[in-house]
Amino acid sequence: MATTRIAMIGAAGRMGRAIVRALGESPDAHLVAAVERPGSPDLGQDAGALAGIGALGVVVQPHLPAAGDADVWIDFSAPASSVGNVRAAAALGTRIVVGTTGLSSEDKQAVVVAARTIPVVLAPNTSVGVTVLLKLVADAARALGPGYDIEVVETHHRAKRDAPSGTALRLAEAAAEATGRDLAEAARYARHGDVGPRSPDEIGIQTLRGGDVVGDHTVFFLGLGERVEITHKASSRDVFARGAVRAAEWLAGKGPGLYDMRDVLGLTT
Repeated sequence: MATTRIAMIGAAGRMGRAIVRALGESPDAHLVAAVERPGSPDLGQDAGALAGIGALGVVVQPHLPAAGDADVWIDFSAPASSVGNVRAAAALGTRIVVGTTGLSSEDKQAVVVAARTIPVVLAPNTSVGVTVLLKLVADAARALGPGYDIEVVETHHRAKRDAPSGTALRLAEAAAEATGRDLAEAARYARHGDVGPRSPDEIGIQTLRGGDVVGDHTVFFLGLGERVEITHKASSRDVFARGAVRAAEWLAGKGPGLYDMRDVLGLTT
């Protein structure tokens, strides 16, 4: 069975390097192209050497692969460039996994449009554990019912640019969908001063930043006399990298459509 040929976009970033390392461990996928933004100081370097696993013979380039050069692109770059990369993938008929966070509603709509012609996995968090967490949160929200207030708290390292994290938003969306709420109306991102009593319909989403925390997420279900807390803590970016590679391998055999990690793990009906 042929291995899946992967192009890594954002190859010199922290996640890009982790994914290059994960590809080095995978028997079913290998790196064939590495891409970074024009002007990056890492252009011209070997992607494997940058990732700390030794030279792979794949040099970091400032341009996207040509049609047919890779089976799947993995994009962990930045929102502005990710949208352009998705459109380029659609023009070339290439599958793509998008793990970039901080996408706006307009950015996501561009991904939806591209997915009409190519297979796309859109996943703000590619961790297998977080994907299972999403299902647990939805199941708990349905089972516990309206008597339990829902709050999402996330913590990340001090350098993270977007807030709340894409994962926190997706967890809140999972809870909102399971309880028939519109997150755009239910979300409460901050409380300060005399805000009055908590609305029974709101879903709180709170952000902590500091240190080198890779990513912690807790969903609280707060009832009268008891509470349920569901937590995921990532101690290494390798968990996201392995999930991204798993998503790319899965996507290689799929037709056009918009997928997420729940599809990759077979958790959707």
